[in-house]
Amino acid sequence: MKITVIYGTSRTEKSSTYNIAQQFLAELADGDPVTEFHLPKDMPAFCTGCFNCFSDTTTCPHYKYIQPIEEAMQNADLIIITAPVYVFHVPGQVKALLDHFGCRWMGHKPNPQMFRKQALVIITAAKTGMRSAGKDVQDSFDWWGVGRTYSFKNAVLAGDWTEVTEKSRAAFAQEVTKTARKIRRQQGAGPRLKVRILFYLMRFVQKKYRFIESDAAYWEENGWFAGKKPW
Repeated sequence: MKITVIYGTSRTEKSSTYNIAQQFLAELADGDPVTEFHLPKDMPAFCTGCFNCFSDTTTCPHYKYIQPIEEAMQNADLIIITAPVYVFHVPGQVKALLDHFGCRWMGHKPNPQMFRKQALVIITAAKTGMRSAGKDVQDSFDWWGVGRTYSFKNAVLAGDWTEVTEKSRAAFAQEVTKTARKIRRQQGAGPRLKVRILFYLMRFVQKKYRFIESDAAYWEENGWFAGKKPW
């Protein structure tokens, strides 16, 4: 299973999200290549709102950062994004990355390869905020058209992985194994119902209203107006 991991911070050994991600990789990688990115180092720029990507993604002023990340996700079977909770949401650098992929949302130019991929959101917090932070990432996965998304969202009750109790680590390990089995079983399966509904809804909107002509043309070129599906 080819995996691309995007770490929400540059903390490694001391980070709970990093260590949990390593447990998932041990369960799922099977010797296949794992491509890793660390934010904000590998994508340090904020979206400027220039709208260039909606007509041509290569004209994004930060394309040199975005292109290798998009290519790695495109080549992966599983995409993992990890993030600690900052004030009930993901860190700013994670939001900045997701902002750059607004043009790949279902209402614009979704990548057809995403519909058969799986994704995993790993969120940890000292105590609370996992649900809202997880939704920040889950929304993008759904609207990119990722077929199936899983989540690991837990309070670690610590600011450092070395401070996490053995009892909590054992519980996390069980959840990692259980979730990894689900991911293995669903590899290659079509998208879940919510993603299909979003696709059909956006097809209706694109065909009827054609708000951005280049988006409608993209859907037409892919044959989606004629009944073809990306899965």
